[in-house]
Amino acid sequence: MNSDQTPRLDAPDGEVPGLNRKDLDDDPIAQFLSWFDQAGSVSPMPEAMTLATVWGDGRPDARMVLLKEADREGFRFFTHYEGPKADQIAGNAAAALVFHWPELHRQVRVRGTVGKLDAEESDAYFASRDRASQIGAWASPQSQVLKGGRDELEQYTARTEAGFISEQEIERPEHWGGYLLRPEEIEFWQGRPARLHDRFLYRLDGDRWQVDRLAP
Repeated sequence: MNSDQTPRLDAPDGEVPGLNRKDLDDDPIAQFLSWFDQAGSVSPMPEAMTLATVWGDGRPDARMVLLKEADREGFRFFTHYEGPKADQIAGNAAAALVFHWPELHRQVRVRGTVGKLDAEESDAYFASRDRASQIGAWASPQSQVLKGGRDELEQYTARTEAGFISEQEIERPEHWGGYLLRPEEIEFWQGRPARLHDRFLYRLDGDRWQVDRLAP
């Protein structure tokens, strides 16, 4: 991308606002939701986040997923329970998230542990999805090799759709549902000129959050 397509982090002083401790909420979730709302006004997809997990042998893995809710419990996302990310989480619950909002020169990093949501919460979210997405959750053998190419996937989808043609409501498949990442650390990064960025790290200490400024 050229400089006309990306926000400038080498802009003159005054063009990129700074971040001070007094500007931050003592609760990192409240701070996150404030930034998330601001990102929603300028970013086409503020809920997109990188989810990083680890294989049992220590190899890292990462992919983009969508945040569906954030509250005092943590960060919720939904996925296939039989894909690689689910295997990685089952073997090692440690995980990390990254949100990047270049329009605001901001990113948020989250580290913690991941566990499955209860069935009732996954059922409720699945019921809120449109019918095509519900069928997709049933049809896709996530991350498996499609030797027949795209045609094979479309055949799976057509058979699944035909199987539910007389069903007014589609139940959630057992192989699909939600996860909750419970944060232990949350870092807020505000880009500044000359790469002298502002960084604040919240660390959970018992039931309280400690906040420290980090060097860029």
